[in-house]
Formats: sequence, C-alpha cells, structure tokens
Amino acid sequence: MLTSYHLSVKTIKRSARRTATAAAAYRVGERIECQREGRVHDYTRKQGIEETFILAPKDAPDWATDRSRLWNEVEASETRRNSVTAREWELALPSEISAEDRSQITRDFAQELVSRYGVAVDVAIHAPHREGDQRNHHAHVLTSTRKLEADGFTDKTRVLDSAKTGGVEIEQMRGLWAELQNRALERAGEVERVDHRSLEAQREAALERGDELTAEELDRDPELKLGPAANSMERRAKAMAERQGREYKPVTEREAGQGRVSAGLAALRAATAKDRDRDRNPDDFRERLARVVDRSRDQDDTPKPAGRNYARERLKEIMEKDAGRDGQAAVHKLDGHSEYDMGEGTRRDRRKPSVNERLKDVLNKPREKLEIKNERDQEKEQEVEKDRDIDRDPGLSH
Repeated sequence: MLTSYHLSVKTIKRSARRTATAAAAYRVGERIECQREGRVHDYTRKQGIEETFILAPKDAPDWATDRSRLWNEVEASETRRNSVTAREWELALPSEISAEDRSQITRDFAQELVSRYGVAVDVAIHAPHREGDQRNHHAHVLTSTRKLEADGFTDKTRVLDSAKTGGVEIEQMRGLWAELQNRALERAGEVERVDHRSLEAQREAALERGDELTAEELDRDPELKLGPAANSMERRAKAMAERQGREYKPVTEREAGQGRVSAGLAALRAATAKDRDRDRNPDDFRERLARVVDRSRDQDDTPKPAGRNYARERLKEIMEKDAGRDGQAAVHKLDGHSEYDMGEGTRRDRRKPSVNERLKDVLNKPREKLEIKNERDQEKEQEVEKDRDIDRDPGLSH
C-alpha cells in the first residue's frame, strides 16, 4: 500500500513582487524587517508551526543562524530587478510516524541540501490545520540561491537553474526524500510506503516484473491536491454540516466519484483478464461495469423507433420542452430551414421576447454605476491585501 507523496520546488523571485525576508517571516511565524524595502513583515500571530531551525555550511559566518540577518543578507546579495532570491522545497510528511521522526527526516533532507549545494537552509515544520485534514503534516524548506561561504554569499547554484541539470538534480532529491520516508515508516513498523515516481512509471515497472494486479491498480488518474482556497471551502462546509447536524459531503471534488469509478474499472479490467480464458459471457461484464459507474438504475430500456433518427427526435423534444417557441425555431433551423421560412409572425424582431431572452437582457445590463460606486473602496482593499497575498504560502494548506 502506498501513502501520499509530495515534494515540490518553487522559487521566490522579485519579478513576482516577492522577497526572501517576507517568505521566511511567514513560514516561521516571526517578525523580520526587510532593510532593502524598509518594510516590516510581522507574522508572529501565525499558528500551527511546530518547529523551526536553520542549517548552514560549516564555514559559514556566525550571522547565518540569525534569521533576520540571514535573509537580509540574501536580499542584499541580489542586485537585479528580476533576481531569484530564494528557493523553497515543500515536503509532505508521513502522518504514520512520530513527530520526532518527522523532524529527523526533515533535518536529514535539509542537511543534504546544505552538503550538496552549499546553501543556507531555513526549515519550518507545520502541523495540520485544526479544521483541515489531520494527516497534512508538512515542511517548508527555504534555501538561498547562492552558496554561503566564510565571506558571505558567493556563486549562484546554477546546477539547479540549468535546464539540462536542474531536472536531474530535483529528481535525485525526490528519490532521496522517498527513501528517508520509507526508512522512517519501516522503523515505525508501518507497511505503507511512498514512491516518488509517476504512476505511469510505476505501472511500467510492475508490468516488467509481471505484476499485472499492481499494474491495474496503478492505472488511474493522479491524486488531486487541493490548494489553500479549496481547503478553506472544505473547512467551512464541514463546520456548517456539523452545525446543521447533517452528514458532511466534500464540495470541491472536481469530478464526483472519479476516483471510485477509476478504481472500480481497474478492478473490473483485472477480473475480465482473468476470466477471459474461462469463456465468460461478455454481457456479465457489461452489467458489472454499469453497476460500477452507477448507471444501471438510470438505463433507458425503451425500444428505439425503427427507421428513425432517435437522437434527432429526442433533441427536438428537449429543445421544444425547454424553450417553448424559441425551441421550435431552433428545431426548425435544425431541420435545415431559415428563420424567415417560419413566417413573418415568428421572426425574432416581430414577436414577444421569450423568458430566456428577457433573463439574458437583465443579466447582461451594464453595471457602470455599481462599478464606479465600488471602485474606490476596492482600490483601498486591494492595496491592503495585495502585499499580504504576496507573502502567503501558495502550496499546502497553510
């Protein structure tokens, strides 16, 4: 059984109006004054931060362990308007292991970044949101994009920036992170394991070793990750369901039942392959497939009229029922006639507008007055929120 794996790499860049000082302050929940901008980033009220620590090369200056000084030095070392000032490695931590083990494997990963690239690393381990998925332990590993040596920041870590070597390096770090997690899971006596490879790569590997059942299980869509906005919607929906005393149902599923149907289809494909040599009736498979996609009860068994285009007739019926005279006009056009063939009394410019047309007119009316009225208030609100949105973590739930 595989538990969830997540590692993503992002950059903090000035072209997006982001700063390393603000990013660090937000992730660790501290107050940092950015000397370059003359701004104070205060996130001391932020909750859910379990642990923070800084790792640096052994010959780094003493100020490397001072978070405010460290990230101000990072900003000072970059002079271009579009500089990439920091890089973030976002890690999902296994919920099946202890907090101590989660801290240790994160520290081991951070230490490898220091040893491999010679950068300074600032780590923040976050607990799951109190109203969210309680398995969502994760870490934000913020690094400099320059090597930190005795005299300060020096060369850029181009090996991670290059199109030729960057992908290879990140893939190797992904593999290391999977290995660290699996060792911790094994020490904890857990049977779950993670795999950093894509589902397609895992499926091909299973087929190569002749494990058809595992290959079928892996023949599914990747797990969909909800962002901060979707997680917030889910928390509100869950709280409302609890207040109303009803069962909570997810509100942000992009394709309801997609995962269940995919899993069911995979299982049916495996069963069909095994039964193929037994000359089973193919109608039995169709019935089982219909039950998986939950369509058997909705199946229309009405005999179709012989010699007629049933789809066309059904389309006419729906259009006429839904739109009245407008539907008749549409059907008339569907049959190859023009609007004028219906007679002068039925032309759009000489008849009473339909309900649909009147509704469209209302919805499409200009809103200049409303926009002018709210324009000044919106500008003020945007100025206040814009800076804080830039600093917020766009990845895992918080």
